[in-house]
Amino acid sequence: MIRYYITDRRGLGGVEPLFENIERQILGGVDWIQLREKDLSSAELLALARRVIARAGQTRVFINSRLDVALAAGAAGIHLPSHSPPAAEFKRIAPHLLVGVSCHNHAELVAAEAEGADYAVLSPVFPPLSKPPEGAALGLKGFTELARAVSIPVFALGGIRGAMIPILACAGASGVAGISLFQGRG
Repeated sequence: MIRYYITDRRGLGGVEPLFENIERQILGGVDWIQLREKDLSSAELLALARRVIARAGQTRVFINSRLDVALAAGAAGIHLPSHSPPAAEFKRIAPHLLVGVSCHNHAELVAAEAEGADYAVLSPVFPPLSKPPEGAALGLKGFTELARAVSIPVFALGGIRGAMIPILACAGASGVAGISLFQGRG
């Protein structure tokens, strides 16, 4: 079960507290980190990505939406929001990168797989802990049905707490993704 930390520096008080938490998560064995700092400038995001990658060891680092920063920093991949250009377009430019896509329903999940995504993050499984819900939660049954509808790895996101991880593994999750889970609210 892959543990996938999605960052939110605002929830921790800035870049330095975020970096300190990332270091703790790396030492704690987190498998993947997605730098989801959408409002940082290119230079700020690149500087953060390089710092994280230098400390990451075996932890894979992904950049949210920014192929240029992912390439410049030497990241393992990029993560795209739903309704982005097809993952295959990014893989054509950078075939060595893993490309993930955020999905919220069956159509988006099937499209992500058909368009060449290496994995999908499916949400919300449960009501999110870090932000107001944007729609109805899938629930465990809904997540299980959708995760089994595709052959790419599917990560569970939304309202995940540590005790739920074994249940989600049985439900077909390849891993658990979250902000709160790794920033002290999960």
